[in-house]
Amino acid sequence: MVSSLKMGALKETFYISHGSPTLSIDDSLPARPFLLSFRQKVYPEKPNCILVISAHWETSEPAVNVINGPNETIHDFYGFPKPMYQLKYPAPGAPELAKKVKTLLEEAGFKRVHEDKKRGLDHGAWVPLMLMYPEADIPVCQLSVQTNMDANHHYKVGRALASLKKEGVLIIGSGSATHNLRTMQGTNDTVASWALEFDNWLKESLLTGRYEDVNHYEEKAPFAKLAHPRPEHFYPLHVATGAAGENAKADLIHHSWTNYTLSYASYKFTETS
Repeated sequence: MVSSLKMGALKETFYISHGSPTLSIDDSLPARPFLLSFRQKVYPEKPNCILVISAHWETSEPAVNVINGPNETIHDFYGFPKPMYQLKYPAPGAPELAKKVKTLLEEAGFKRVHEDKKRGLDHGAWVPLMLMYPEADIPVCQLSVQTNMDANHHYKVGRALASLKKEGVLIIGSGSATHNLRTMQGTNDTVASWALEFDNWLKESLLTGRYEDVNHYEEKAPFAKLAHPRPEHFYPLHVATGAAGENAKADLIHHSWTNYTLSYASYKFTETS
């Protein structure tokens, strides 16, 4: 159990589109002020622990990082400005939460859940968190995604972890609503029609509670393979929706575009009785 938790039960989970790693330093990106004002305008509660499902940790079976002491800041990107490699987010690890995540998944029928006792926080975790919670004083645990599995698998992962909300654990999926690096361009003034169509389908599906359609997005969504040639940036969404519950209410909490095809659409999911 996460024995030291003091915060009351939470009802919300989040999906944050973290976009480019330059979000960490580039004030021109519209998503940056959104995340900087997250506690003031979106979610004033301070959670006891944070569980991040990041697009940038892929494993064949679920894995959690079990870290005693501060998390290492992983600079898992290449060719970016030097100041970005000097950024640190030394949030404490959350080993008790990691053990609880493993137990809950195993009890739900996931046969193997691995413990990584060395891995810190990749940029899918620390870039948004350093803007949302700059003090780096909330324990953080990461959970991996499995690109060899489907969206429904990740929804079931979320369902298995839903009870963590009762212990004051904030569950955040970190990815991108659209993610096709080969189609990105330098312009921020226009958006590709296919990206807009997929993004609108996702928004309408989530806001009307069609989570089953989102779990089968490859068949249901327009331009699904173009929006997500690989699914790693989308699967964190399915964990977040699963953890919120089948009747969860979705709210679009931020929306912006950069680079012609990169959507920063971010959502809050609130458990309903």
